[in-house]
Amino acid sequence: MLGRVADRDSDLTAPAPAPTAEQLLTLVGAGDREAFGDLYDQTAPRVFGLVRRLVVDPAQAEEVTQDVYLEIWQTAPRFDASRGNALAWMFTLAHRRAVDRIRASQAARDRDLRIGVRDLDVPVDTVAEAVEIRVEHERVVDALGGLSELQRECVSLAYYGGLTQSEIADRLDVPLGTVKTRLRDGMIRLRTALGVTT
Repeated sequence: MLGRVADRDSDLTAPAPAPTAEQLLTLVGAGDREAFGDLYDQTAPRVFGLVRRLVVDPAQAEEVTQDVYLEIWQTAPRFDASRGNALAWMFTLAHRRAVDRIRASQAARDRDLRIGVRDLDVPVDTVAEAVEIRVEHERVVDALGGLSELQRECVSLAYYGGLTQSEIADRLDVPLGTVKTRLRDGMIRLRTALGVTT
């Protein structure tokens, strides 16, 4: 009989089982701050672990985890245990927050890069650039010299004068087909003379 009394006494002193995350989340939804602290203690290492795997920077991972728990506190009344367990719901919030942080960080880096490139003064060797332009100009003049007078006239009106083929035909008083032929033949000879491959 003493054995049965001892067993009954040990049942009275046994600690109550810890509430589940679902139970705690339901209490948090009702505004229970103590339940929120217990929920945090029970789940924070796992939530932080998920966030840390996604957000490499530890300081940012801590900030994201804080944001996640703030969102949990604010949105706990919307948790529906019939649609899934509490940890899965919390992991979903954590994953979304982490991805948002990654995207925001990437956008900031891209913006900073664009601004940095825009503001970067690249030194220009004006002497070398002027020499290169002059050499190219001389090559074009030499190549134009290799065209017939009629081809050179059409090419000059088109590229230096900015005239269309119809305007060239009107100005030279020749058929449009003739202008097109002179321009085509002239451009073929120019490409060959300048070594341009298409």
